Formats: sequence, structure tokens, C-alpha cells
Amino acid sequence: MNVLILTPDRVGSTLLQRLMTIYMLRKGFDRPVINLHELTNGLTKYYNTELNQEMLTKPDGPDRGYYQTLPEITELLSSVDHYKTSRLAQYHIVNRNDPIDQQLKFYEYLNDNFYIISCLRENLLEHALSWIIKTHSKRLNVYSAEEKIDVFYDLYKNGITATREALTTYLDRYVHYLNWVSRHFHVQQYFNYEQDVPRIEEYILNLDFMQGADSWETMFGQSFNNYNQCHALLPNLVLSNEDYQGKLNVPLLEHKLPSSVPATIKVSSEVSVFLERNLETYKTTNMQIAELVKQGYLVTGLPLKLQTLSEKQRIIKNFDQCVTWYTEWKSYKSTIPLSQ
Repeated sequence: MNVLILTPDRVGSTLLQRLMTIYMLRKGFDRPVINLHELTNGLTKYYNTELNQEMLTKPDGPDRGYYQTLPEITELLSSVDHYKTSRLAQYHIVNRNDPIDQQLKFYEYLNDNFYIISCLRENLLEHALSWIIKTHSKRLNVYSAEEKIDVFYDLYKNGITATREALTTYLDRYVHYLNWVSRHFHVQQYFNYEQDVPRIEEYILNLDFMQGADSWETMFGQSFNNYNQCHALLPNLVLSNEDYQGKLNVPLLEHKLPSSVPATIKVSSEVSVFLERNLETYKTTNMQIAELVKQGYLVTGLPLKLQTLSEKQRIIKNFDQCVTWYTEWKSYKSTIPLSQ
């Protein structure tokens, strides 16, 4: 089973890809399942000695880019017989500016060979603010507590001011994404960020081809919700504390904080008990996921949740003004459907 996730980004598509690959690997199919992330910014083929077959993966570092034509990408995808989980981001298609005939043939191939999921957002203001924060952080995703603190510490501390032009650009892009999906793809399932991220395991296990798959707790001895809470906890503790006072009384993976971040933060007794109960299993699970990355099944580990809406409100210094701009945009665009 090949799975393609259509995305405008900032809609949970990376988390969905990685998790779906892990669940599919554990369920067991008639061939390996390999996560490729974005299809249009570089793929490479190599011989995997452990699996004794050719496989696709992402090139390292600077080798990623728009150097392959869509026919070349199609040829690479069709040249291997392992299953692929991947995504296609509309803004990459826009940036590539491929000839329309090549685009249409590429879409036809994807429709014929992939189970297609389209990601959606309900809160378009939050979606646009996520993109604005990304333009300042320069990062779409982070994968560890150290990385999140390093990337976002100064943004939490100093804040940013959004412009009306940027907000409107990302709102309009989302509408263009919906139109692109509607015109070109045969979608089997929709992934609604607000509704489905809180129940993402249930969403995956309810897909037709995932019936009977193991739960996260069966695979790793810990519920996914508890794993995910551990995954996000340390950076959120650091970034949400205004004065950074108190002692962190539970060891957390020997994290190395940036030198600008005080090493002491407040931890409630409830958090301390939760970590004592869950941290070791979380660490063991991460080691198993890291092994899947090493073996070529995953591009990366699982991304961390970046910011909630209240955290975005803390970062965006003119948040109330953004709400006004969004309301005016929505009124102007009232004849355009904003969701499927």
C-alpha cells in the first residue's frame, strides 16, 4: 500500500507520515514500507543490503532540491517495489513551475498508485500564524527538545510582529491548495488537523488498510498520548516559564540546553510523578524509532508540536490586530469554501 499525503504544510502532515509508517511496519505487509517525505525535492535510489533490494530514500543535506523532473521522479517511484509513504506539498509544485503536461501526468500516476489523504485546517488564522512564525524561525519542524529550545527561545523571549500582507498571503495560499486538490486528485480520506491530531492513533487504525493493526501501547508499552506528552514536555516547560526559577528535579534525557537558557525551571509535583512513570519507556521507544531511521525506513523521528494557539498569541505581539485582519479577509472571501 502506497500512501500520499497532500499538504499546504503546518497541518500535521509530517507527524502523520512518520506515525503511519511505524504502524504499517508493525502491521506487516507483503513488502517493506519506506517513508520518503516530500516527493518533489529530491529522491535517490540505493541498494539495501539488509533487505536485499533497491530502495528509495532522501538525499543528504544540500543534495535536496528541484533537480529532478516530474517524469524522473515518476520513474524512480515506479522502479522499486517497496511501499512508500510520502507527501506532496502544493507550494513545492508552485515553486518548481513544471510544464502543465508533466504535472498532469504526474498527478495521474499518483492517483493510480497511491492511497491519497488530503490534510485540512479549520482554524485558518492559526494556520497562517504558523507560517509567519516559520518565516522567522526558518524551520518547518523540530525533532528534539534541545532543537526546539534552540530554535524558539529567542522568539518566545522577544516576540515578532506580523504584517497584514504576510497573513493574507498564507490565507490565500490555503484556498489555492483546496482548489488544487479538488482539481487534480482522487482523495480517499481527509485529515482534519483540529479533529484528528488529538485522536491520531484512532484515525490511523480506522483506515481501511490498517484494520487490526497494533496500538502504540501494544508496540511500545506506553500509550501514544503519554509518549507524545513526554516528547513535548521539556521544551514546553522551558519556553512557558517566564522567570525560569526553581529546580528541574527529574532527569530528562541529559538534555543540553543552549547557553542562553537558564538550567533551572519550575516542575510541579504532578509533572514529576508523570515523568517518573513514563520517561524510561519514552526513552526506549525513541531508541527503537532511531533504529528505524538508521535502517532507512523513516526520514527522521517524530516531530514535536511547535506551538498551541495560546503560545502563538504569546509570540505574535500584534495578535489582536491579526484577528481583525483575518476577520476582514474572511468576510471578503466569504464566497470561497474554506474546507472540504
